[in-house]
Amino acid sequence: QVQLVESGGGLVQAGGSLRLSCAASGRTFTNYRVGWFRQAPGKEREFVIAISRSGGSMYSADSAKGRFTISRDNAKNTVYLQMNMLKREDTAVYYCCASERRLPSVAADDFDYWGQGTQVTVSS
Repeated sequence: QVQLVESGGGLVQAGGSLRLSCAASGRTFTNYRVGWFRQAPGKEREFVIAISRSGGSMYSADSAKGRFTISRDNAKNTVYLQMNMLKREDTAVYYCCASERRLPSVAADDFDYWGQGTQVTVSS
């Protein structure tokens, strides 16, 4: 299995940027597609963005398009989520997750391993 640890969350003003990191340890990192979900208070966990094993492709929720990008450095076993033009509605706990499944998915149940989450708060 793989262990995931997120970092980089914090408080930022609307319109600002943050970069989250997800450091992986355990099994071979390139065996896993890696994604980010988020969960705001009182809401269900929702898919944000994900990246393929090689880093050659990504897919994202409509809410992230044009603002968020994902990248990975397989040599460092780390995935990054760059968030720009942040909005108050982006406030949530952000979770990194990993999937061994071959086909892309936006369903939380299709991701096998999860980090503990990092809080992102966007103020107006």
